[in-house]
Formats: sequence, C-alpha cells, structure tokens
Amino acid sequence: MTRESVRELLMQLRETIHNEREHAKQLDMQAMAHDMAQKQAILQTLQVVEKLHPDDQALAREISDENRRNAFLFRATLNWIQETMEFFGRKTVPTTYGQTGATNNTAMNGRLLSGRI
Repeated sequence: MTRESVRELLMQLRETIHNEREHAKQLDMQAMAHDMAQKQAILQTLQVVEKLHPDDQALAREISDENRRNAFLFRATLNWIQETMEFFGRKTVPTTYGQTGATNNTAMNGRLLSGRI
C-alpha cells in the first residue's frame, strides 16, 4: 500500500470519527451505525500497514485521541442513562421503622416508574 493511500485512509478515518460523534450528539442512530461500519472497514483495510511514515504518525495520534474522545462521550452518556434509570427505579416512599427499630415494608410499590398505566 502506498504512503498516499495510507494517508488518505487515515484522513477518511479521522473524518468518519468526527461524523460519528456529531451523529451521536444529534441522536441520528442510522447515520451513526453507518459511520461505525465505515470506520470498521477502514480499520480492516489499514491492518496490512506494518509501519507508518513518520509524517503520518501525528495524524494517527490525532485519530487515536479523537476515538478516545468518542469513547469517553459514549461511556459518560451510558453512565448518565444508567443513573437516570436507577433514579426512576428507586422507591419514593421513605423507609419507616417499627416499635422494635426494624424497618417496616410498605404495601405500596412507591417506584416512580412502575410499568403500569
């Protein structure tokens, strides 16, 4: 593979990673899935490259940083969604104590989201 074609693929990969982040922010899942497939295809094509030209290593580091940035965005978003689901699954009825100091179970479900209408 020539240096020019490797550099072109690296630039396409950087652009695809940028597009993936933008589509994720816009919640465009179809476009994001397309970007992910395109990124995988480019990475598979680049697997045959054993050593990068020294001038292309800065571009490769930038791609790595951008990909890490996307991973951080996705992880932070997933954590936020999990925390939100945990919040809505918690009981809204406070724990009450009986005469002996033990907690009493209430008959109410008390969840913000019970699954019932």
